[in-house]
Parts: sequence; C-alpha cells; structure tokens
Amino acid sequence: MASARCPVARHCFAQQGVRPAGLMRRLGGLVYDTFLVMALLIVLGFVGVAANGGEANQSPLFRSLLLVAVFAFFAYFWSRSGMTLGMQAWRLRLQTPEGCAPTLPQCLLRFLVAGLSLGCGGLGYLWQLWDSEHRSWHDIASGTRVVVVPRPSRE
Repeated sequence: MASARCPVARHCFAQQGVRPAGLMRRLGGLVYDTFLVMALLIVLGFVGVAANGGEANQSPLFRSLLLVAVFAFFAYFWSRSGMTLGMQAWRLRLQTPEGCAPTLPQCLLRFLVAGLSLGCGGLGYLWQLWDSEHRSWHDIASGTRVVVVPRPSRE
C-alpha cells in the first residue's frame, strides 16, 4: 500500500502519540529477542548435527547459514510490522522517519551496524543517551528509529 508519505508499497503506521524509545525499554526488547534467537539457533544446530552424521558442524558454511537465519528473523519482522516479538512485548516499533516499515536494505544495514555496536562494548547502543533524537548507531546508519507505540485507548 503506497501512500504520500511512503512512495513504495510498504506498511505505514499512525504517528499520533509516538515518541522515541529509551535505552532501558530497547534493551528489554533485545533481551526477549535474544531468547527467541537462541531457540532458533538451537533448532538449526540440531538440524546441522543431524545433517553432519551426528557430529558437530563447525564449517564456515554452516556458521554463515546461522548468521543468515538470524538476519532473516529480524528482517522478516522489521520489514512487515516494524516489530519483533520482543518489541511487541515492550510496545516498540522500528520505522522510518516518515512512519513506514524499513526496506530490506535498511534492515540489512541496521543488522550489520547493530553487530558493530555490540562489538564495541555496546557503545553504539549507549550513543542514544547523547543523541538529541535518541538514536543509536544503527538507527542513524539505516535511517530508522525505534518508537514507543501508544497504548490502545479504552473506550
């Protein structure tokens, strides 16, 4: 569904009441998603061991496939609804400044820079404490932002 705000056919979201997400809320969502990703990797590990005749599969190809699977997990949710399961639990949404779900290239760039952010001792995540718009390195690099979704109104 294309709109005036989003020139391509992507999911766009209402912007009323959204505000930038704080560090603790974002880390809460990350912890939830970490458990889901660990479960995914365990299942894929079992498949890798079975495919390797019962031996641990330590090949670079298998490790690369695990990395692609982790990216696919995040990209699927981010590009469709802007929310992983952990983000839903913490009422977080990833979106462009226009309020649309990110594109696949934005998801890839975000995923890669988020890994760099973690690799630098979390400095890329802490960056939002000094950024006027509360953006982390991966928000800035991918042109996205994480917002808090307002609670549904009770009528």
